[in-house]
Amino acid sequence: MSGKTPAVSHPRRWWRLVTAVAVLLTGPFIALMMPLLSKRHRESWVRWWFRRIARAFGVRIEVHNGKVLRDYADAERGALVASNHISWLDIVAVNAVQPMRAQAKKEVASWPIIGKLATAARTVYMDRENLRSLPSAKDELMKAMRAGSLVNVSPEGTTWCGLASGRFRPAMFQAAIDADVPVIPFVIRYRLTDGRDTTAPAFIGDETLVTSLRRTARTKGLVLEVHVLDPIEPSKAANRRELAEMTQAAVRDTLNRTQTLPDWEHPKLAVA
Repeated sequence: MSGKTPAVSHPRRWWRLVTAVAVLLTGPFIALMMPLLSKRHRESWVRWWFRRIARAFGVRIEVHNGKVLRDYADAERGALVASNHISWLDIVAVNAVQPMRAQAKKEVASWPIIGKLATAARTVYMDRENLRSLPSAKDELMKAMRAGSLVNVSPEGTTWCGLASGRFRPAMFQAAIDADVPVIPFVIRYRLTDGRDTTAPAFIGDETLVTSLRRTARTKGLVLEVHVLDPIEPSKAANRRELAEMTQAAVRDTLNRTQTLPDWEHPKLAVA
């Protein structure tokens, strides 16, 4: 990204952090309510909560084609929702559009408040340092999708800063093949209101979550842009590796297209 990232004033960034903490503290109460609510009301509350987190940090969410996920959820049709991975905000992006189960690294379970909510949402945790945990995680995701659940995975396996991206690992795509459900590519892009891509929300390497949170809070005009692409049926691929490559190509094509468009050329967006 060329140019300096615009920043809000110091009082404004501290107000954002205080507001975000206040929203996060409502999370346990919402989790306690979940068993008492219908599926539709649970999803509404979760969607509201994640949108409030984004708003607390001054992030505007813009969604293309989000109806695809809502249609699948309403019909209780299972699917593997495969997204690129850039930031801790990615989980906000997914659940602000459509709450769903997820596969995540085991460290997420220990994150303050969000970890408890993720566990309550039946997140499937995996130890990425222990390949023995992979088959059981895959089987659990397969059963969830076969039962009609949407499941989100980040097949790159790590966060990527800026315009770079990693290879989609094929392991979790086997769960979609075994469950005989489609893969729905979910594209996440972070940009400023002037159209420039930004690395501000990225969470990379040895950086702490607090450092990333503070950098996000000080960024002015941050936009979280989401594209939900057309489903890819597993029958179109010869195996899990080819299915992963098809999904990766769809995600990268969308990123390349959106990153080269000037801001004024973007089609009209639906605000989440």
